[in-house]
Amino acid sequence: MGIILGIIFGAIAGWIASMIMGSKGGLLRNIIMGIVGGLVGSFVANLLGLTASGLIGSLLISIAGACLVIFIGRRLFK
Repeated sequence: MGIILGIIFGAIAGWIASMIMGSKGGLLRNIIMGIVGGLVGSFVANLLGLTASGLIGSLLISIAGACLVIFIGRRLFK
């Protein structure tokens, strides 16, 4: 059940980040961006000394991380 919730959570975070950044992609890309964004966002938050409390905090960090991944991807592959 945890893996399925992680995929759904990643899809939501990736979808919101793609809407914020104006990125186009399908469901699979949103899921991948959300999961990678969650990892990147958690890493950056830990470096800054921030902690996520609850589902909303985790979602916000995942969205921020996914936006960062999209931004870096655009710069690298432009």
